[in-house]
Amino acid sequence: MSERYEVAAVDDLPPGERRIVPAGGRGGIGVFNVDGRYYALRNRCPHKGGPLCLGRLRPHVTADEVYSVDHHEKQVLKCAWHQWEFDLATGQALYDPRMRVKTYRVEIEAGKVILYLE
Repeated sequence: MSERYEVAAVDDLPPGERRIVPAGGRGGIGVFNVDGRYYALRNRCPHKGGPLCLGRLRPHVTADEVYSVDHHEKQVLKCAWHQWEFDLATGQALYDPRMRVKTYRVEIEAGKVILYLE
């Protein structure tokens, strides 16, 4: 059985917003609303322990050659301290397959954003 944590009312966490909640241990957990899809990650960068969820959120962009840019649906969270980048959905570091940050399940129940600590 997983522990359930009520983050906010859906209306209090609109698209483009995030909330860091004091759950899941040191640093808490960041809960993000990206265009109506909810994500949650541990607010602790595995690189140097920085507050990961205070970092910038952006689309994943790649380029195979100069002036050729591909935008992907994947959202990337950049750590505020050293700019390490993590896939918001999986917690996987983009450039180091050995690094990953813990992710959590988020559900909408009766108009509330609910975080599950599993």
